[in-house]
Amino acid sequence: MRINSAGCLDRCELGPVIVVYPDEVWYHYLDCEDVDEIIDEHLVKGQVVDRLKI
Repeated sequence: MRINSAGCLDRCELGPVIVVYPDEVWYHYLDCEDVDEIIDEHLVKGQVVDRLKI
């Protein structure tokens, strides 16, 4: 796991993103519960969280 600053990636107005590699799945999130869901579902269980996918 790595956290880094990457500028706005041409979507600053839409808020922060999480990218899961090597799957190359991009997520947006609104709160800590969304982040927890991404961790639990995608990173632990290997399931893409469609409702948060960009």
